[in-house]
Amino acid sequence: MIGRLTGTLAEKSPPQLLIDVNGVGYEVDVPMSSFYNLPGLGERVTLLTHFIVREDAQILFGFLTHDERQTFRLLIKITGVGPRMALSLLSGLSVGELAQAVARQETGRLVKVPGIGKKTAERLLLELKGKLADAISAPASIANDAQADILQALIALGYSDREASAALKNLPAGTSVSDGIKLSLKSLG
Repeated sequence: MIGRLTGTLAEKSPPQLLIDVNGVGYEVDVPMSSFYNLPGLGERVTLLTHFIVREDAQILFGFLTHDERQTFRLLIKITGVGPRMALSLLSGLSVGELAQAVARQETGRLVKVPGIGKKTAERLLLELKGKLADAISAPASIANDAQADILQALIALGYSDREASAALKNLPAGTSVSDGIKLSLKSLG
């Protein structure tokens, strides 16, 4: 099994890379979270990998972090979730955001990822419950239920996870849900 590749980044064509390792070019599919953090062409890169052999193909998936690879491996063990869907999930949500969604049982965050329907999202939440919490802890920015409700309301209004989390940081401690939403909308507007 191929567990890690270190070589020169020869080509980048989302989501696939070509890595030259001592004259051998490896095609590696990576999630967009890893893709955006890659060095430039011609520079040295190290990827942790997961190799999948099927009857009709041999596919190598690459990750910049151990958490991404572990999460990918957890995801592909779930019935109905293949490697492409797992890659899509990791492209749409960071490992921390996925762990947060699982901890809060937020189906709405998962269905925003292309290719994830409501039933698949519910299965993911059920199967991953308690498995991601060991590796990833919820961010300290979400201190109580009121802030969690404010975050969920902002996401439902169409703001990204990052925008909503940034707005929460500006709220005074002990803010009620309705006041928090109003203040957050003012800061985002």
